[in-house]
Amino acid sequence: MTVRIVLADDERMVRTALRVILAAEPDLEVVGEAATGAEAVSVVRELKPDVVLMDVRMPEVDGIRATEQILATLPDPPRIVVVTTFENDSYVYEALRAGASGFLLKRAHADSLVQAVRLVAHSDSLLFPAAVRALAAEHARARPAPPPWVAKLTGRESEVLRHMAAGLTNAEIAGRLGVGPATVKTHVAAVLAKTGTRDRTQAVIAAYEAGFMNGT
Repeated sequence: MTVRIVLADDERMVRTALRVILAAEPDLEVVGEAATGAEAVSVVRELKPDVVLMDVRMPEVDGIRATEQILATLPDPPRIVVVTTFENDSYVYEALRAGASGFLLKRAHADSLVQAVRLVAHSDSLLFPAAVRALAAEHARARPAPPPWVAKLTGRESEVLRHMAAGLTNAEIAGRLGVGPATVKTHVAAVLAKTGTRDRTQAVIAAYEAGFMNGT
């Protein structure tokens, strides 16, 4: 199954380099490009890709606002991967909070780029979990009290959330817990529903911001 991709970056050379790398893969297809955040929203609405590679800093509308608009206005939105120069940029964290499924450094090797696109399109794992955890731990805002969802998680769901944060796939979590992958999939769905999040990345961000990951 071909993964359809939109590239959003205000630098033409960056878009060209990304296109060349991705076009060399038989299962990846770049279907559109955008030079601004506003244009990215329009192109994504029109083409409905599977994955968007979104520069975090663009004119008119930045990658954070563009991510928010795409996720808020499409019934079946694409996965969005933020492309950035600095991994500890507060803009990257805000983009993850806005709904991006992960981030990728502009200096990443071509193989890492290809693997990242495939991972967010097909996998039930977290993209670069250690980097996401580091960002979340550094930028998470302290809360005076845990949100209500923390108390609603069952013991098993809590275990699953911690394993999700570690970047384990459903199959790997099943092996750790001694249950079937289908059971883990059910627990993951429950975690996402109770935390009010769209995917694993947002669930991990929510867990750190709630203080759930303290002591792990």
